[in-house]
Amino acid sequence: MPRKKRKCILGIDPGIHRTGYGVVVDDRGTARYQDAGLIETSKLLPHERRLTKIHRAVGKLITKYRPAGIAIEQLFFCTNTKTALAVGEARGVILLAAGESRIPIMEFTPLQVKQAVTGYGKADKHQVQQMVKQILGLNTIPKPDDVADGLAIAICGTHTKGRGL
Repeated sequence: MPRKKRKCILGIDPGIHRTGYGVVVDDRGTARYQDAGLIETSKLLPHERRLTKIHRAVGKLITKYRPAGIAIEQLFFCTNTKTALAVGEARGVILLAAGESRIPIMEFTPLQVKQAVTGYGKADKHQVQQMVKQILGLNTIPKPDDVADGLAIAICGTHTKGRGL
């Protein structure tokens, strides 16, 4: 009997300066690490060029990994309006890249991600990072935080694969 093709989830923690991503394969119900990294933009670039860079980088990740779904963190309440707008714009170009590729999108709140990874919706950042390390069988906690967050979001996405993925 042929082996069922494993499907990966691309998890993205959006940001204008640093966008973390993680690629996790669902291997018969077990999350397996495939890749992770950062998309960084310089503060010296005009804002529109930063957004273009994020859009293109996400497009390249989609082409490279052909994920079954893209999991992205929803924008949460932010006290700095300027930061919230910039992150929202980064989310927009990420969603555009996913939409152009016709890849299903899953959006999760930080609480949902924490719940999926640690079992506790109010876990702190270190607890989430420790569980990402443990779940994926990594030797160290992924750094920087944006990368660990991207992997946590991807793990959360593998838990919802029953939604047509």
